Amino acid sequence: MSPAETRFTLGLLAMDGAMASCYTGVMDLLKIAQKLARLRDPATPLRLETVLVGARGQASITIDGGLVMGPVQSSDRALDLLLVPGFMHDSVGDAFRRIAGYGPEIELLRAVSLRGVPLAANCCGSLLLAEAGLLDGRGATTSWWLDGAFRERFPRVRLDVQRMVCDEGDIATTGASTAVMGYVLQVLARVADPALAQNTARMMLLDPDRSSQAPYISLALSERPRHSLSEKAEGFLQRELHRDLSITELARHCGTSERSLLRHFRQHFDATPLARLQYLRVERAKALLETTLLSFDEIVERCGYSDSSSFRKLFKRATSLTPADYRERFRLRPH
Repeated sequence: MSPAETRFTLGLLAMDGAMASCYTGVMDLLKIAQKLARLRDPATPLRLETVLVGARGQASITIDGGLVMGPVQSSDRALDLLLVPGFMHDSVGDAFRRIAGYGPEIELLRAVSLRGVPLAANCCGSLLLAEAGLLDGRGATTSWWLDGAFRERFPRVRLDVQRMVCDEGDIATTGASTAVMGYVLQVLARVADPALAQNTARMMLLDPDRSSQAPYISLALSERPRHSLSEKAEGFLQRELHRDLSITELARHCGTSERSLLRHFRQHFDATPLARLQYLRVERAKALLETTLLSFDEIVERCGYSDSSSFRKLFKRATSLTPADYRERFRLRPH
């Protein structure tokens, strides 16, 4: 008697303008996992499949770059998980303009959630879940460069962009585009077994142990909301990173009270001024490790610290890498 079939159907939300890799990477991963399962056991009961699920009754979609994908199936299709892809955008403002055009998809997400189907979102696809109100009161992550704008628009979401994956069971979010591969490997380990997930990761040269976006975050590339007080405060901090600073001095420079300054930092940076100062110091250290041959002690001094050991601990806590490991991974190399 053959074992009962174990079927896992992953729905991919069909969206015009979505990123190709958010579809094709996941599709390839499950196809490779299926082949490996059959190599291990030709009679395997495991059946892995991906389907495009649409909200507009369309037969196909045109993703970013003009590639047409199909067929698109009805949203009433039985699913074990529905994944929202990321989509290309030119800026944070453009991203929010685009989600305004995804009204039918947002309504589909609400309906599917009410049916009890687990949801996941990759990259900026988390904006659709947040716009649908499905992330309110929950922990979530997204593409790290959306941090400030996401917090401002969706203050009820407990956002942590350092996390690669935030899985709350019925709803999961992942960081920038390739983070979804690690999440699907976690799902594969649950619906099949950890060994199959591990072998699939090996075949695709994926690192399933990545847990943080922190080493990849770049302040220069992050888009942040524009506020005169924020810009004035951060500009002052950037100029004075090399020395000790107090909240009193920062508030005086900004022309505001310490209480108002603390409230503003919590609202716009989700941090105290001291935590923001430490963040900026780590960002300066990252830039110096990437672009110079300065010793770590020299870098520590330029970042306003006198104790190399404590700054090394701060750096590792912020980036999940030691300064030496960070330099080895990200330093600019001559061609």
